[in-house]
Amino acid sequence: MSNERESVKVLQECIDLQIRKSQDYQNPNSNVKQAMHYRRGVDSIHDTMHGKMLRAQSLLESGETANFESLEDTYKDLINYASFAVSYIRGKMEGQNPDLDYLNRPIQDSEFPYVGRSSTAYDDQFAEDESNG
Repeated sequence: MSNERESVKVLQECIDLQIRKSQDYQNPNSNVKQAMHYRRGVDSIHDTMHGKMLRAQSLLESGETANFESLEDTYKDLINYASFAVSYIRGKMEGQNPDLDYLNRPIQDSEFPYVGRSSTAYDDQFAEDESNG
């Protein structure tokens, strides 16, 4: 049970880290919004996560202690970037364009209008369709 509690502690540390870093990246005196960092939406976030995974692999293979960002720091960053990806998929990231999908492609009305949108949007529409029909 103590391992589970430790993992929750790690998640809280990630929350605290995300809040501290957001003060640097989304300064109230700047017009730069969080979504602007990800030109290709979730694909850009995924690229960043992939880079973090390569860094972790390098640290694991070298068996050496990092001078700046530790293996633990790298994994915490991965947790936070994963939360950014989910936020983007949901269309809830600050500065995200609601006319673009999770890959920043224009949303098109088609016979598959929910492709690329969050499951919540699909579920809401499905429930509405069921009640009407």
